[in-house]
Amino acid sequence: MIARTRPREIEHKAEGASLASQVLTEVDRRSEQIILDHLQPTIERFGLALLTEERDDDGGRLVAEQFWCIDPLDGTLPFIEGRPGYAVSIALVGRDGSPLIGVIYDPVEATLVHAIRGVGAFRDGIAWTREASDDGGALTLFADRSFLDGQDGDAAVAPFEQIAQEMGLDSVRLNATAGAVMNALGVLGSPPACYVKDPKPRGGGSLWDFAATACVFHEVGAVATDINGHPLDLNRADSTFMNHRGVLFASNDALARRIRAIRRGGN
Repeated sequence: MIARTRPREIEHKAEGASLASQVLTEVDRRSEQIILDHLQPTIERFGLALLTEERDDDGGRLVAEQFWCIDPLDGTLPFIEGRPGYAVSIALVGRDGSPLIGVIYDPVEATLVHAIRGVGAFRDGIAWTREASDDGGALTLFADRSFLDGQDGDAAVAPFEQIAQEMGLDSVRLNATAGAVMNALGVLGSPPACYVKDPKPRGGGSLWDFAATACVFHEVGAVATDINGHPLDLNRADSTFMNHRGVLFASNDALARRIRAIRRGGN
């Protein structure tokens, strides 16, 4: 069971561009081992490859028909700070990068979300469909802490205020407290909403941060693409990072189109 208190030991990894990608706790390793104990028989029986955050990428995902893509504890920063916003994320991904199965567990709320390609999405075993977007109120913008790096809050949020105005909404509500997995699920839970990561030189989250939620979004009919509207590159050959094309999760197509247009205009 995932601990709900702050960890006793925190290590630092020499990778990634943000603090969130550089910290590791004993719970990350314990969670990974529990997951692998359950998945190892499927790896052996079906010839699946494995990609997990806490182990080196052995390249097997580029050869096998499918691979397990695991983040044993996404949102390590909120976890070590004793705040909600962390989750366990497990996905089965095809060699072509298609998310086939997605499983997310939120230990704080004891909520399990899962999706199977072509079957549907489920929350605690109950079919989950996309919630309708409100016609008024606020646009919720989910973001990582690094969203504000190098710019003030007003400048970062300004493009989304323009989008909100175009959509007849009265404000933008910024939420930059959770990890990538819970940010994405937040989009589905509070429409109209989005979670955006622009392309950048390095970092940008990793395959395991987005694979499971991408499957959920596909099954509920919401948007999970790169910043230009192409499918997420969930089996990138040259890296496990997603910085090259960015990430866009949106609660509906109209919002996604506006974000892409304004992002292209800013380049």
